[in-house]
Amino acid sequence: MRQEDHVTTPRIIAIANQKGGVGKTTTAINLGAALAELGQDVTVIDLDPQGNASTGLGIAAEQRTPNSYDLLIGDAAFAAARRPTDHAHLSIVPATADLASAELDIASRARRTHLLAAALKGPPGIVLIDCPPALGLLTLNAMVAADSLIVPLQAEFYALEGLSQLMLTVREVRATANPDLRIEGVLLTMSDSRLNLSQQVEADVRNTLGPLVFETVVPRNIRVSESPSHALPVIHYDPASKGSAAYRALAQEIVNAPGTRQRKSANG
Repeated sequence: MRQEDHVTTPRIIAIANQKGGVGKTTTAINLGAALAELGQDVTVIDLDPQGNASTGLGIAAEQRTPNSYDLLIGDAAFAAARRPTDHAHLSIVPATADLASAELDIASRARRTHLLAAALKGPPGIVLIDCPPALGLLTLNAMVAADSLIVPLQAEFYALEGLSQLMLTVREVRATANPDLRIEGVLLTMSDSRLNLSQQVEADVRNTLGPLVFETVVPRNIRVSESPSHALPVIHYDPASKGSAAYRALAQEIVNAPGTRQRKSANG
């Protein structure tokens, strides 16, 4: 094979949960920044029409062309759609409201769930896909493109509600489109260790899902909540905060165990 014919691909991790408000975008931004801090070349793909990951990384509305919609429909190559942020080693493919019409625009296309996978050819690195809070065509494209899946799960009473539907979707994707898709891990977010409820939820989740759950637990932390309004990841907004420590710990879990988090409980 000639060198110019060799196509490299990044390690692709989708961050998904059909439930909103569980920390998908927060995780995409802050895990991305923490991995970049470790020297990994990271690209966040904002696949949510709300565009919050783009805003949180300081990409103004007028700077979002080309974007993830253009990437998905084939109007822009990955290299052209990604742009650097103000943080070393961290890039983003931004989103605009145009993405809201993407599911209708691609519904009649052949292999409509494989469009993103076909587009994500590029240099080695890590790609984090911030999925919308739904199990529609955008999230399916992310799952088909991904090597693995991070599932943020808020530490609340109904934490496990709806997770079974997500796991069924993962099994369907494995069976029909991406047999190599695995669960990178389930991430407990917005936990308050002072509350008995948070402690009980964590115990229940770990008892139910076992080693599928990341060791890292992201605490409920005001600095994490404040940082998007400053268009900064929390590790740059307040490097000493508990939220920063959590996302750095999560990044270490990802880097230290690449390709090893396939869990028996994910396949049951």
